[in-house]
Amino acid sequence: MKLYQHYSVYGFSNSYILGNETTMEALIIDPAELTPTMIEKIELNGLMLTGVLITHAHQHHIKGLLTILKIYEPVVYASNSRILEHACRKVRDDETFEEAGFRIRALAVPGHSQDSIAYLVNDSMLFTGDILHAGLAGRTNSLFNARSLVERIRQKLFTLPDDVLVFPGHGPPSTLGTEKVANLSFDSRFSSHLQSEYDFFL
Repeated sequence: MKLYQHYSVYGFSNSYILGNETTMEALIIDPAELTPTMIEKIELNGLMLTGVLITHAHQHHIKGLLTILKIYEPVVYASNSRILEHACRKVRDDETFEEAGFRIRALAVPGHSQDSIAYLVNDSMLFTGDILHAGLAGRTNSLFNARSLVERIRQKLFTLPDDVLVFPGHGPPSTLGTEKVANLSFDSRFSSHLQSEYDFFL
């Protein structure tokens, strides 16, 4: 497989193209935008875009979806039934499905948003959207939700193996092993000082 990361200045967001060199199919995760560079990654590698994974429906993670749908005909996976008036293939917590030759497990982790969902691909790559970033958990709108999100991450994500790679919606990649020992949001000294204006990421 090949993974291409695209950084969008719109919302300072990460988008990802995941290509399967066996089936010659591809996924896009969280299309903040669709640029000529991203199209080149798909077309010049002879890939067919068959799926889009949406971690949550905040605008700076889905803005490029409408452009994608004008060019390609992928299945759009999300915890929402519709996004930008487009019908989605609704996925549920702990559901496993296949797309582009990849085995994908959906893990619902609400907190940053009610529709937040992470995707575990081939048991080795975790696309977390704004649930978990390198060094911090995602932004929430209250101290209660911040602490609830931390607990849900412990229950749903930190039970996965340490060598799982983490690809967040903002910032650099990481591993679950690193986040378990070094993420500030899980340090009691840090969480005790959180304020309701907890907004490290959009």
